Amino acid sequence: MKKEHLILTVALAGLLTSCQGPSGKAPDTRSSEMNEVRLTTLDPGHFHAALIQKEMYPNVSKRVSVYAPLGTDLTLHLNRVIGFNTRKQNPTAWELDIHTGPDSLERMLKERPGNVVVISGRNKGKIDRIKACVDAGLNVLVDKPWVIVPEDLPKLEAALNGADQKGVIAYDIMTERWEITSILQREMIQNAEVFGTMVPGTAEDPGVYMESVHYLMKLVAGLPLLRPAWFFDVNQQGEALSDVGTHLVDLVQWNLYPEQLIDTQKDIQMVAAKRWPTVMTLGDFQKVTGEKAFPDYLDPVIKDGKLNYFCNTQVTYALKGVHTKLDVLWKYEAAPGTGDTHLAVFRGTKSRVEVRQGKNEKFRPEVYIVPNEAGKKAEVLAAVQKKVEALLAEYPGLTVEDLGKEVRIQIPDKYRVGHEAHFAQVTNRYFGFLKNPKTLPAWEKAFMLAKYYVSTKGVELSKQGIEK
Repeated sequence: MKKEHLILTVALAGLLTSCQGPSGKAPDTRSSEMNEVRLTTLDPGHFHAALIQKEMYPNVSKRVSVYAPLGTDLTLHLNRVIGFNTRKQNPTAWELDIHTGPDSLERMLKERPGNVVVISGRNKGKIDRIKACVDAGLNVLVDKPWVIVPEDLPKLEAALNGADQKGVIAYDIMTERWEITSILQREMIQNAEVFGTMVPGTAEDPGVYMESVHYLMKLVAGLPLLRPAWFFDVNQQGEALSDVGTHLVDLVQWNLYPEQLIDTQKDIQMVAAKRWPTVMTLGDFQKVTGEKAFPDYLDPVIKDGKLNYFCNTQVTYALKGVHTKLDVLWKYEAAPGTGDTHLAVFRGTKSRVEVRQGKNEKFRPEVYIVPNEAGKKAEVLAAVQKKVEALLAEYPGLTVEDLGKEVRIQIPDKYRVGHEAHFAQVTNRYFGFLKNPKTLPAWEKAFMLAKYYVSTKGVELSKQGIEK
């Protein structure tokens, strides 16, 4: 017997919930204004799905449809949206129409309550959901990663080609492009007076080195983050490089070749990769998931009663001749007062441009310019000052600090909005593309194909344990 659907209409602003039985009809969320954006959230298994709704947006309906199986993932998502609606400062006013059942995708495609589908959940099979939405003529705003294995790269290309043919916008949520230190680093790298030209480097001494350290235990929207048990199954979530590592791969391209096309076959050469686990006790797992025991699907990576979570990847590759090394790492819990860290080093013929986020920076990212020659320090400093002065029209308040052997850009706190706020920035950018599709840059598609080629091929290479 087919399982009945439960349809809930939740007016979250007032925390009023009304239920309709299986014979009831879903509320009509269609708008008479064709230009209004109507969001649909599909299977929100990751907290990023809720961060899209951390703010309200102009010309976006406050009513959002959610299609998901009834379970913990859905409950956590609703709790986060409720938290945004009930916070004391700038509360949101979202209203959710919740549709539960095992056939979320099929039912959503049949009912089509919105014109933009937000997807942020289990990564395995995500590209199939994306392609189904695109084929149905729906716009999609999707959290990384879109694919986690090389076998799905043809599906990625087909989905992007399909979006072009259908006239819809399929967009990847690359939040790190909106981090002020990333923006300033690119500005310095692209300035020949400051940076010179890019040093190609070698596999042993790369021109680009980036390291990202994430922690499994963290706070989101001020509350402890509970991760679903499936997050720790790399076959569902992906490994470090194929998941959060996509941000690093994207930043390398974005910094070095802004608004340029990348040919995956000609411009990328994979060199070497390796992987290793972060080991977790059952107590660690219980604390971060709320589960009592390891699920059966993790049995292959349980050794001596501990989980070997393969969430660390190192990869070396060349992009248009520039050797790049990435370390993408997950640790269990940060020390008090610390958190996720980011290191990005780009070597130019005149100077290195670095983003550091360590103890000396009080675990807040900062931008440094390090001259290659001490005798050229005054020349580089003057070039940095000139460039910063040119940026003041867009970023008033920036200053330059001379630290002796290196230079630091002083960034006012108003530009340090944080990771969670970047989701609204990306979403507003996406809405601009919806309003005027011709403004979506052609290079974005090439960046997508190149990024996921590196991230999936890198993990594949790391499993082989060999160098090419």
